[in-house]
Amino acid sequence: MIVTVKTTGVTPADVLLVARGDARVEIDPATVEAMATSRAIVDNIEASGRPVYGVSTGFGALASTSIAPERRAELQHALIRSHAAGIGEPMPREVVRAMMLLRLRSLALGRSGVRPVLAQGLADLLNHDVTPWVPEHGSLGASGDLAPLAHCALVLLGEGWVMAKDGARQSAAEALHAAGIEPLTLAAKEGLALINGTDGMLGMLLLAIDDARHLFTMADVTAALAIEAMLGSERPFLPELHEIRPHPGQAASAANIRSLLQNSRIMDSHRDNLDHAVQDAYSMRCAPQVAGAARDTLDFVVSVCGRELVSVVDNPVVLPDGRVESTGNFHGAPLGFAADFLAIAAAEVGAISERRVDRLLDVTRSRELPPFLSPDAGVNSGLMIAQYTAAGIVAENRRLAAPASVDSLPTSGMQEDHVSMGWAATKKLRTVLDNLTSLLAVELLAAVRGLQLRAPLTPSAAGRAAIAAVEPFAGRPGPDIFLAPVLEQARAVVGGRELRESLGELL
Repeated sequence: MIVTVKTTGVTPADVLLVARGDARVEIDPATVEAMATSRAIVDNIEASGRPVYGVSTGFGALASTSIAPERRAELQHALIRSHAAGIGEPMPREVVRAMMLLRLRSLALGRSGVRPVLAQGLADLLNHDVTPWVPEHGSLGASGDLAPLAHCALVLLGEGWVMAKDGARQSAAEALHAAGIEPLTLAAKEGLALINGTDGMLGMLLLAIDDARHLFTMADVTAALAIEAMLGSERPFLPELHEIRPHPGQAASAANIRSLLQNSRIMDSHRDNLDHAVQDAYSMRCAPQVAGAARDTLDFVVSVCGRELVSVVDNPVVLPDGRVESTGNFHGAPLGFAADFLAIAAAEVGAISERRVDRLLDVTRSRELPPFLSPDAGVNSGLMIAQYTAAGIVAENRRLAAPASVDSLPTSGMQEDHVSMGWAATKKLRTVLDNLTSLLAVELLAAVRGLQLRAPLTPSAAGRAAIAAVEPFAGRPGPDIFLAPVLEQARAVVGGRELRESLGELL
């Protein structure tokens, strides 16, 4: 698989192919021409002696400091070394690869005034699977992801660290030598162009979109399974009830849940029971309203990322008429706001899932299922503590849903006096989504246990598929078992695509 970086940029699918796969990257010749044209403008400005930020001046609070021509290349190298100041555990390979591809995309738009060799250098790192070691702390989301991108840029110079195949830290010089890649020497403005972007934030947000899209669908699946196991009603999911409140995500989730509940002997068993509850609890009846609102939130985030993917995010920028102008386009507020919004939505999808788990386990509310879904409760505790685990994760997600983007702190001698904290927002969003995977895994296991305990009644096609996916590692209801590995495998089922794909036209 080959991803071609064009003057129009790259697509979200391209980012996933490079970040999570092994797609090779090539640069379209038209982008090389665009970069060469903008570089010529920078060279002419440098020769003229005009003061231009980042070309002939220092950076940040040192913007008024003039740099002698013979020291301007040194300035760019010093910038990268000083800004590679991150600390903490390394960011995952997929995040770093996404970040490098997106910085390459920005350079290829021909507004950064860099030589094509810089873009090719990033492509070489990706194609030889050389992944810079990027510490988790360092970015404030303005002026872009400075420290994380500087750690990437430092590797282009043959300095700094990379992540070895075993996850250990390795010298960048050794890794480049082994890959046959020559270190680069930077010219005026090029160091700044390599680090002044929102690429880390955008990369994490694009990866989160892919995860959230899958998990929100899986939330419909686990909700339907739990509702079926608890003898819930399918009537709240009738399409005419959602047409009168026309939120598109809500209608989509309701349609999914209703479809998944069809052809179930369990549902048939109580459909005409006049003693059955007139209304189900909110965690059952309002599942589409919550998961649907999350879907609509995701659509907003997708639109933000779509605009960012065609944006020139650099400072200064080289305009086609020869001007070099300072901008604020590196500010990560659009991405930070979007990430915080999506984290809130994902946290609530997990919270309502945990409420269904609690109901499934409570003998007073589960409609004749045994306590904690154990056929021999007392000696056995069933899934009691799995719900504790879910409750603890819900509490953590609520803390993580507090917005990062309102927490600005001034830096650089008050020159950069408002920052986005977008890196923190997107990073914690990934944690919320990972936690959501765990919460849906607990609901999947509990719902399958409930369906198994409704035997000999036959569950829906979705219920049968879920039992087939879970029973091989969880077994049937009986004496207590070591739950931790069962939950880990349930996480793999939720995070994987096999169960969702097996449901085919039901979703």
